[in-house]
Amino acid sequence: MSHVFPRHCHAQLPTAVGGDGCYLIDSTGKRYFDASGGAAVSCLGHSNDRVKQAIKDQVDRLAFAHTGFFTSDPAEDLADLLIANAPEGIERVYFVSGGSEAVEAAIKLARQYYLEVGQPERRHLIARRQSYHGNTLGALAAGGNAWRRAQFDPLLIGVSHIAPCYEYAERAEGESLADYGRRAADELEAEILRLGPETVMAFIAEPVVGATLGAVPAVEGYFARIREICDTYGVLLILDEVMCGMGRTGHLFACTGEGVRPDIVTIAKGLGAGYQPVGAMLCSGAIYEAIANGSGFFQHGHTYIGHPVATAAGLAVVREMLEHDLPARVQSLGGVMEAALRARFDQHPHVGDIRGRGLFWGVELVADRDGKNPFDPAKGVAGKLKKAAFAHGLICYPMPGTRDGRHGDHVLLAPPFIMEESDADLIAERLSLAFNGVLR
Repeated sequence: MSHVFPRHCHAQLPTAVGGDGCYLIDSTGKRYFDASGGAAVSCLGHSNDRVKQAIKDQVDRLAFAHTGFFTSDPAEDLADLLIANAPEGIERVYFVSGGSEAVEAAIKLARQYYLEVGQPERRHLIARRQSYHGNTLGALAAGGNAWRRAQFDPLLIGVSHIAPCYEYAERAEGESLADYGRRAADELEAEILRLGPETVMAFIAEPVVGATLGAVPAVEGYFARIREICDTYGVLLILDEVMCGMGRTGHLFACTGEGVRPDIVTIAKGLGAGYQPVGAMLCSGAIYEAIANGSGFFQHGHTYIGHPVATAAGLAVVREMLEHDLPARVQSLGGVMEAALRARFDQHPHVGDIRGRGLFWGVELVADRDGKNPFDPAKGVAGKLKKAAFAHGLICYPMPGTRDGRHGDHVLLAPPFIMEESDADLIAERLSLAFNGVLR
């Protein structure tokens, strides 16, 4: 009998015993192509020698030193490398152990920033419906997935949620992309005015929405308008790149593809590529200076922030990405991936939309293509697809609740950056086999 508390108490899971490039191997020897990177994590695959050696070397030198007493070389070096490649104005890095921690740090920093600059009335956070920002209470409150929030709602801080930029489901008939993007972005201004501009501290959004919507990029011009609104009302822009960042969409920082500058940005997942749990919250020089010239102390922190072994792994991962120009490879492979998905599913009667960027793709499933109507949630389409794909040796990331937290299903794909062009067809073929067994 296992004494592990699993994600699902009634699931019987195989035991992973090995990793080989894009594949995971279970105790029976079965190989699974990891087409979702777990949860968009394993961007370098499962057997990168450089990262493994960096971890071993760091453990030999120094396993742990609490950041209340010491800094460390890998943390300093990784911060330098990230800032050298970060969006304009981003100057400081706060290392954490994962994405939820990064978002918690971002929310708390936004609040403390306004205290430090003498605007204590700024307390409201605005986010978007159908977003996902993590599972700790602050991050869960920021997230806009109704199903994930429901049972914990009495414990959550109040956060306003405006519409996502979700063109497939929410653009009106006859509305241009530009007009739709402007309309969706202008909801932020309306909510700021409703709350009172002097009370709003930040707006948080994913540049490409991940788990909850399924790789949905904003339409062109949306984030430019968001940045303009934030600047007009003195609201901080927090971009959550935990899932879509670190090369996943073809840029080290996903916001580069939008041409927009954040005040705070969060990263994780691909930063450690699964080799170590590590994340980071990065902020502008202006925000840091407000703390440094004020109290001098960010009132936050966890035991393992800036962990030497975790940051050594992150440093090796980012060096691997930059030295081999993997973001450019992701852009190229993204076109191959899109072509394979469209060739296989563009005319599928139950595929409503194929969308994404780089190696971050979503396939939205519908009962009726013409009406864009989702399946009845009682059918459990996403769960059945996950099992069917797994049986065919494909790890993908199906999710229910795409439209509103309850209705709608999609499959998220986020394969390793080291995949070959031929792997795109393998993914599409195995996904098609799963579809054939479930979507009837």
